[in-house]
Amino acid sequence: MRVGIVCPYSLTLPGGVQGQVLGLAAALRRRGVQARVLGPCDGPPPDPSVTPLGSSIPTASNGSLAAIAPDPAASLRTLRALRDERFDVLNIHEPLTPGPSLTALVTAFCPTVGTFHRSGPSRWLDLTRPLATYGSGYLDVRVAVSEEARQTAAAAVGGDYELVWNGIDVGRYERSGAWAKTGPTVLFVGRHEPRKGLEVLLRAFQRLDAGVTLWVAGQGPETERLRRIFASDGRVEWLGRIGEAEKIARMRAADVLCAPSLGGESFGVVLLEGLAAGTPVVASDLAGYRRVARSGLEAILTPPGDDKALSEALRRALGATSEIEEMVANGSARAEEFSMDALAQRYLELFDLAVQRHSSLQPSLYEKVVTSVASAVGEWRIRSWR
Repeated sequence: MRVGIVCPYSLTLPGGVQGQVLGLAAALRRRGVQARVLGPCDGPPPDPSVTPLGSSIPTASNGSLAAIAPDPAASLRTLRALRDERFDVLNIHEPLTPGPSLTALVTAFCPTVGTFHRSGPSRWLDLTRPLATYGSGYLDVRVAVSEEARQTAAAAVGGDYELVWNGIDVGRYERSGAWAKTGPTVLFVGRHEPRKGLEVLLRAFQRLDAGVTLWVAGQGPETERLRRIFASDGRVEWLGRIGEAEKIARMRAADVLCAPSLGGESFGVVLLEGLAAGTPVVASDLAGYRRVARSGLEAILTPPGDDKALSEALRRALGATSEIEEMVANGSARAEEFSMDALAQRYLELFDLAVQRHSSLQPSLYEKVVTSVASAVGEWRIRSWR
């Protein structure tokens, strides 16, 4: 089976959707599936299985900046890739996002599975709703990674959805070594923007004992402002953007992983990573996070934005009591339920379902027109924009 997986976000930048796309493709290949990833890339593709579709444009979305490629060049490259690869099944992630995903949604002729990650309103969706609604009618199977994502997609374009949680490569966390450290350490991993709650964590951290270190990984629009505000605290180590191997090693070493997001999280992949690394997790009590870790069982969840409650939870997790040890053991078992290999098996079942549902009729006039345009215009335009 030849499977194409379309990602709307730059594959050379860190992100939850990008991680899911690349991880799923790798897990499918381990099962003998010819899986190829299509998406924007701001630099060399991260894997030989990736077909780059051009550079991205940072765009404000859901309280964050999304690295998407809504330009005509990326759309034409998408058309050419779909024509040349002749996939048996296409898995389109965030199919309503302008760029490669929306292009694939409205032009793909093979069986399609759409995966919806987003939770919350979208300015882009408001602008492209007619096209998105039209294209979503051709999805053979619709997948939502959480109940919040399902509600968002259903409100936008209607339809029925299979709930399929995100996954991680659990074995990679178990095999990793631990980063060197000098004492009790709290780790934050994420983009430095208001909805990720980094400022709340930094305020909470001021209440902790002098011997505790805070590792802050990532960067974003709030980095410089927060560094100025908390410059006097030498316990805070600003790591900048780190690679996947370093991230996992630091998770293995940290005494607590903290995810203090304020909202907009449909699924807590970062929590899953902490559980798989065997690290105590302290996070905000959000619906998306509760899907992954249950408060008091696998993690300590606190009210979003409450820095006092967060500091108390961090102090409790750093205590390394028998209660925390039991929480870590529960977390490791919980992570196994979300393994990427199990996710790949579920997607194979959905791919088969999409093939069964897909129409076997001859190509429509619309399909013939799109094919002709891609063949006659695509080659010249793509070369001119390289």
